[in-house]
Amino acid sequence: MKYMLLIYGNDETWGTLHEQGIDQVMEQHGKLTEELRASGEFVDGLGLTVANARVVRVQDGVPAVTDGPFTEAKEVLAGYYIVDCDLERATEIAARLPEAPYSPIEIREFTAPMPE
Repeated sequence: MKYMLLIYGNDETWGTLHEQGIDQVMEQHGKLTEELRASGEFVDGLGLTVANARVVRVQDGVPAVTDGPFTEAKEVLAGYYIVDCDLERATEIAARLPEAPYSPIEIREFTAPMPE
């Protein structure tokens, strides 16, 4: 089964991680990614930026665009991993992400592929 691990954070999260040393955080991500590649569990994963972020809502058939990544939440989506494993293993991996002590990591199961 494939799961997406959604990494959230806010200014407090990033401040804490920078205080601890952002290079160390990135090194932890690198080590985890290599471990997951070696085990065949890694599918994909990237960090996300807020640069050029937009929120699009359609009201009465007209798109309304707002600059920024914010959708009425305290945290913003900062990155993701896609892993191929069972739910318990996905939970273990999520707990190992360096952001986990400071911000939520959401685990979401993929549905069936979209029809072509």
